[in-house]
Amino acid sequence: MLERFFPGEYLDSTYDIDFERLYGEGYRGLLFDIDNTLVPHGAPADERAIKLFDRLRAIGYQCMFLSNNKEPRVKLFAEQVGYPYIYKAGKPKILNYKKAMEHMGLTQENTIFVGDQIFTDIYGANRAGIRTILVKPIHPKEEIQIVLKRYLEKIVLHCYRKSK
Repeated sequence: MLERFFPGEYLDSTYDIDFERLYGEGYRGLLFDIDNTLVPHGAPADERAIKLFDRLRAIGYQCMFLSNNKEPRVKLFAEQVGYPYIYKAGKPKILNYKKAMEHMGLTQENTIFVGDQIFTDIYGANRAGIRTILVKPIHPKEEIQIVLKRYLEKIVLHCYRKSK
């Protein structure tokens, strides 16, 4: 039952992902959450994030941001790294995962979602049929509703680790 919340992979950081290997496996599109996946909550794109998206562009990926946050926050980050975005995405609803793939001209088979939250990012992408990578949150400071969900995520992660 909890398997629907399990990520395809669970890594320490977005910056640890072997994007070259994944490109070699045929993946061409990357969907990202922003806050606590790429930078601390509310932070602008930093040098590390800018370098990552320059690297992804050089590899040949199409990227897009899928965030439940409001447009001013998402737009700021997306413009700094030069990729499109969907704000107030309503994750875990699958509608905007599909819109993002359509916008990039890609499919479930060649798209990956990277995020830090199980019950929004991973669950939604799993429901949309997209490969998922869960990363540990970058910074412990989070909004209260997210802090509360982290306790439940620990249970899911315990079960996920036992299943491996």
